[in-house]
Amino acid sequence: MGKYFGTDGFRGEANVDLTSEHAYKIGKFIGWYYGARKGRKARIVIGKDTRRSSYMFEYALVAGLTSTGADAYMLHVTTTPSVAYVTRVDSFDCGVMISASHNPFYDNGIKLINGRGEKMDDETIAAIEAYLDGDYAQLGLEDDVPAAHREELGEIVDYVSGRNRYVGYLISLASHSYKNMRVGLDCANGSSWNIARTVFEALGAKTFVINAEPDGVNINRGAGSTHIDGLRRFVVENHLDVGFAYDGDADRCLAVDENGEVVDGDKIIYIFGRQLKKEGRLSGNKVVTTIMSNFGLYKALDEAEIGYEKTAVGDRFVYENMAQNGYCVGGEQSGHIIFSKHATTGDGILTSLMVMEVLIDKKLPLSTLTAEVVIYPQLLKNVRVANKAAAKANPAVQKAVEDVAEALGDDGRILVRESGTEPVIRVMVEAPDDATCAKYVDQVVSVMHKEGLVTE
Repeated sequence: MGKYFGTDGFRGEANVDLTSEHAYKIGKFIGWYYGARKGRKARIVIGKDTRRSSYMFEYALVAGLTSTGADAYMLHVTTTPSVAYVTRVDSFDCGVMISASHNPFYDNGIKLINGRGEKMDDETIAAIEAYLDGDYAQLGLEDDVPAAHREELGEIVDYVSGRNRYVGYLISLASHSYKNMRVGLDCANGSSWNIARTVFEALGAKTFVINAEPDGVNINRGAGSTHIDGLRRFVVENHLDVGFAYDGDADRCLAVDENGEVVDGDKIIYIFGRQLKKEGRLSGNKVVTTIMSNFGLYKALDEAEIGYEKTAVGDRFVYENMAQNGYCVGGEQSGHIIFSKHATTGDGILTSLMVMEVLIDKKLPLSTLTAEVVIYPQLLKNVRVANKAAAKANPAVQKAVEDVAEALGDDGRILVRESGTEPVIRVMVEAPDDATCAKYVDQVVSVMHKEGLVTE
């Protein structure tokens, strides 16, 4: 993680942490980085979500890009995975998504995507950060990047056709008609507000949509995958077969079964692990998860004789593991699910289509497909410390963690990890009941206090 960019881009409160000047400079630099230094015009494609500030950042980025000679292709309001798809398929040098994902409307972010449709590499991010700090020498420059003039100035191209092609691609992936299926969609007043309905209706579903009236400030507000209770009620009250909730930029999807029960990313991974194994298409007989996946998922995968990998938290790490090892499905509990045959990033709408395909193929309700996964109670406490690495490596803390792991045995697990963004150690226990979770979390946290590691 860098000074400005985290695992999912440069994110913060608009005009406080992330400013239009930052956006202009990022555009200016990548316009030069991908173009002028190679002796040709760069082609950069840009999408945005529905936040009020997204327009401000879009215009600032475009001004920066065109000022150094790059051509800016505008997808307008669209999803993060659509930007990744268009970048890859239409051979753009780089893709940019303006979004803070599931954060409230007053935050925003800039996500960068390489020419292969993947999250940007660390080397390029480091170069951008050096430029933002004015460290030209590190970049081999004597002064600022050169401006373009006259006919060398970049052009701005309306590229809504790219977004429409992505919609067509999603529709083409379905092998069944969704006729007679009653489907609920919660679009979080975000990027999916128009695309998701279009896709499901094209496939014949009787589609019921909520939170699809963005006004610039209502994105994720009591809606979408981070506030799923509204969709749960909606599915039950309208007697729907299934519901899907997306986040602000639609790279996540959580499902709701016909009874209104949440089907999270862990359960979705299980569904596809089972399905692909049965079809003989589960490469390496493994799925990819993060260390935050529920203990109940691993128990169910063991029962189904399906292997698994565990990565650090973040869909970027899931994808890297999948790409290195040739695995075909992986993701996070939060709903970032990656199907490597079809996409290079988590794609909420794609995930919902893949769930629909299994439902129709199996002719079974979603509750039945997930019945074997018993989600264990989980308790997570954030402990503020002076030094994260020292706190985690403290011998007394390590001994306490080992004691809890031994006590839980095969009936649960403990995970202690450093926060990537705060001076915090996260202590998480999963066990058969809430009381056991609380007992063992408190046991470890109390040792941290005794060792003088806690700051408040």
